[in-house]
Amino acid sequence: MQNNLDNIEEAVTESGIWETFIDFLNLGFEFGDQENPFSITVGLVLLIIVIFLVTSIILNFLKRLYARRLPQEDKAKFNTVFSFGRWLIYLIVLLIIVDSIGINVTTVFAASAALLIGIGLALQTLFQDIISGVIMLIDQSLHVGDIIEIEGKVGRVEEIKLRTTRAVTIDNRVLVIPNHLYLTNSLYNWTQNDISTRESISIGVAYGSDTLLVKRLLMQAANSHPEVLDQESTVVLFTDFGDSSLSFKVIFTVRDSFKSQFPKSDIRFEIDKLFREHDISIPFPQRDIHIIEKK
Repeated sequence: MQNNLDNIEEAVTESGIWETFIDFLNLGFEFGDQENPFSITVGLVLLIIVIFLVTSIILNFLKRLYARRLPQEDKAKFNTVFSFGRWLIYLIVLLIIVDSIGINVTTVFAASAALLIGIGLALQTLFQDIISGVIMLIDQSLHVGDIIEIEGKVGRVEEIKLRTTRAVTIDNRVLVIPNHLYLTNSLYNWTQNDISTRESISIGVAYGSDTLLVKRLLMQAANSHPEVLDQESTVVLFTDFGDSSLSFKVIFTVRDSFKSQFPKSDIRFEIDKLFREHDISIPFPQRDIHIIEKK
């Protein structure tokens, strides 16, 4: 066997194929000065490609190994965070390769410091979005399906990406929210505990109205709606003696907070109907104007 290998090697050597291949790998360009020379050859390019392929294979293996242990709802979050980590690892590998072939990375960075500062300032918001997205995905403060309110806008979360979050409003408009807003603004998550939420309707009645009857009618109007849950938790509060009315608030639980404006509208219609049937008036502000004539 050894004799056969020696014969093959001798034949290849004699034919010059091996020397030709080595010469091909050594083809390239030289850069730098006499103190810090370096060259880029075909062999170096092929080596870099092989290193990145091996790195990619290892990362994909680790990804599949870890992802199959995760619940289905967490796999999308893991894939997003992993994609960010993958590019970070590629960057580290690239820096190691560049340093190993003799390129002084520190010198390159120093020479391009002004350019890097400009790029950093231009991409500052992008980096904030990415870091905020990673934090959101790790601490799980937000999930797909949550109803959120930010900067006065309300929407149901449809997709969480590394840079942006996509939500759909009640009128089917898409909100594309940069993730850094979650760190700089107050975020209200309506459904982190449950999709059902407590809602309320405020109303005023005229002075002299039967307050116990008002309470009973408000309870009846709220509990008659099919979207209202747990009727025993519905309450009516006598909140204040207003300037021109007695102020009440009826508080109830709705099934889906994202569509709460529809049952609240229906309950207002029912309140108006019941108040008309029982001669309870809803006053409006009135002012008496006294005109004093000077003689």
